[in-house]
Amino acid sequence: MKPGIHPDYHPVVYQDRSTGESFLTRSTETSDQTVEWSDGNRYPLVVVDISAASHPFWTGQRRVLDTAGQVEKFRRRYGDRATRRPS
Repeated sequence: MKPGIHPDYHPVVYQDRSTGESFLTRSTETSDQTVEWSDGNRYPLVVVDISAASHPFWTGQRRVLDTAGQVEKFRRRYGDRATRRPS
């Protein structure tokens, strides 16, 4: 790697806003907030809205989607293509 052209790569703590779970990793992201980690060191804290701790795919929770409403909205806007005959 060329010296002097890459951003600083350092340890950062990410915290999930909804669950409060945090994990230590390395990143180029910075923050004004810091947190003391279990090893006794202080690291920049980046609070995220969603992580693997709260994402429905990783937690196994399903969200109910209004797919029928979306289909009806599509049909109102564009019509039902099955009933149309090509000209």
